[in-house]
Amino acid sequence: MGDIAPRELISLADDEGNSVTVNVLGRDPGWSAGLEAEIVVQTPFVSGRIDLILYSSKRESWADALDKLDAGEDVAWMEMSNGPSVFIQLAGERDCPEVVVEDESGSMVTVRVPLVPPDDCATGRTPGT
Repeated sequence: MGDIAPRELISLADDEGNSVTVNVLGRDPGWSAGLEAEIVVQTPFVSGRIDLILYSSKRESWADALDKLDAGEDVAWMEMSNGPSVFIQLAGERDCPEVVVEDESGSMVTVRVPLVPPDDCATGRTPGT
C-alpha cells in the first residue's frame, strides 16, 4: 500500500475563529493498519493539539457518528478508548452547537469549543435571544 497524503478528516468551525479539526497525517510506522492523526483545537482564547492513532474501528465509528448527527443526535466519538474523545453536542451549554475534546487518559484536559452558527442559520432560538 502506498503512502497516505495528509488530509483533513473532520473540520468543525465557525466565523468566530473557533474550530476543531482532525487531520490524518499518514500511516503509523509501527502498525500499517493504523493512521497517524491529530486533533487540533483553535479558538481566540486557547489552542492546542493532541496526537492519536486512528484504527479502522475508529474510522468506521466516525461514519456512524455522522449518521447520528444527520439524524439530529449528539455524538460521542472514540469515547472510552485510549487517547482523546470527541463529543459533539448540537445544543451545548451556550445554546449553540459545541465540540468537547477530552483527553482523560493523557493530559486529563477537557476543552469545550462552542460553534456559533451564522445569523441566517436556523438554530431554534428566537431572534434577539
